[in-house]
Amino acid sequence: MLLILPNLLDNSELSQARALLATAPWADGRIGAGSQAVQAKNNEQLPPACEEARAIGALVLRALDRSPQFLAAALPRKVFPPRINRYGGGTNYYGKHVDGAIRFAEGGLRVRTDISCTVFLSDPDDYDGGELTVYESGSARQIKLPAGHAVLYSASHVHEVTPVTRGARLAAFFWIESMVRDDAQRRLLHEFDMALTSLRETAGESEATVTLVGTYHNLLRMWADA
Repeated sequence: MLLILPNLLDNSELSQARALLATAPWADGRIGAGSQAVQAKNNEQLPPACEEARAIGALVLRALDRSPQFLAAALPRKVFPPRINRYGGGTNYYGKHVDGAIRFAEGGLRVRTDISCTVFLSDPDDYDGGELTVYESGSARQIKLPAGHAVLYSASHVHEVTPVTRGARLAAFFWIESMVRDDAQRRLLHEFDMALTSLRETAGESEATVTLVGTYHNLLRMWADA
């Protein structure tokens, strides 16, 4: 499943993030990368413990908490603390790779990477190139969204960030461990939830919608690991 979350961050939050990024202490993005990633990765990241990274990460986490679309699609159990990266100049790409299955964060947090998320902090007009390209079922989908928009996609897919040839591409990125491990099951539940919500809005509550709500929750109960 690949899903766009429009306007996850509002204008006020984007302004706060950009003010923090103006004085951010960038470091080599390959620090801490795995053996495959370190060969493909050529970007910069904020040190996770720095004040700017923590503040922007907190903005993103608050935005996720208020997003019904994120909660319905991801069914989150754990969220890895957001990281911040930059592509531009001589550090401008991340070649084809698959995200590691388990990520380790401060305090002993371990997150199974079911879903990857990128939150764009730069507008498309600010840079050339830098498309997030996700390879799925023999096709390639290129994603380059307005600042504040986010994209969710399965962490099991090969993906890359193409070279940035002008300007700088800034984004937050992180992973979600879902209560529902299987991507196909999550997709079915999300489609069920969206269709049921639309039905209730147009037809109101009825015996049929009550039954369908029960079916959704019974499927979730069957598949979820809370």
